[in-house]
Amino acid sequence: MEQLYDVVIIGAGPGGLTAGIYTGRAGLKTLLLEKGFAGGQMMTTYLIENYPGFPDGISGMELTSLMQKQVEKLGIPITNLEITKIAPQDDRSFILHHSEGEIRTRAMIIASGAQARLLGVPGEDRLKGRGVSYCATCDGAFFKNEHLIVAGGGNSAIEEAGYLTHFASQVTVVHRRHQLRAEKMIQEKAFKNPKINFIWDSVITEISGTQQVESVQIKNVKSGETSRIDAGGVFVFVGMNPNTNFLNNLIPLDEDGFIITDEKMATGIPGIYAAGDVRSKDVRQIASAVGDGAIAGVMVEKYLE
Repeated sequence: MEQLYDVVIIGAGPGGLTAGIYTGRAGLKTLLLEKGFAGGQMMTTYLIENYPGFPDGISGMELTSLMQKQVEKLGIPITNLEITKIAPQDDRSFILHHSEGEIRTRAMIIASGAQARLLGVPGEDRLKGRGVSYCATCDGAFFKNEHLIVAGGGNSAIEEAGYLTHFASQVTVVHRRHQLRAEKMIQEKAFKNPKINFIWDSVITEISGTQQVESVQIKNVKSGETSRIDAGGVFVFVGMNPNTNFLNNLIPLDEDGFIITDEKMATGIPGIYAAGDVRSKDVRQIASAVGDGAIAGVMVEKYLE
């Protein structure tokens, strides 16, 4: 007989893990799915300094491990599967299709997160994994004593630029505006770091190299002037694209593909909720994802009642 879950949570980042804690504590039969590794972007963050309860900061890996243990303690399995299609049924349940078969559930929470946005410039794709990276924690140690370029001006870009100074001889941040978008404390720390310098009002237009990254071409967006800088690596932090392709227009999305919800995390389709970075919202932080997951978990319980 086909197994029926009360709720399936798609994505085991901070939003999905928190949702699992709440649905598990509510006694709901819960399945948590993750196509990659638990923790999502949180897992690859070197040091998290703005999550409540950790005044000295905590590594993304450690925080992921603590959240995961809390979920597993409730008897909720985290299964490595990628959902390819969701089919609503006449009885208001849903069939979730994946490569190994189907899963049936009464409700779901989509917490599938987002992935790094590409620069979309010549050389980026060819040199990906050969000097072009989207994860400083993953790849920073490979670039000892190199001059590195960081593209972006938000929290992730500036935090990871600081992390890269543990290995690099110098880190140059290229930002298309004249001021950063990162939190003031993060900015101040970067401005005081002698290994970090900034190129303002500029974008990377090309990444060059034969076998590895050797240089980048930079264009000033105000003057149009171009220049070339030697570098051993390029780390890209210019925003995120939501992981929503598998939804196939099932629920409303904004113009960038993020899921539109109300304050109760409801999507407009009864039984489908969303949480975390996959939502259409202004703030994408671990703390806000946790808040989303808590609300979604509580609302699913109320819906199923």
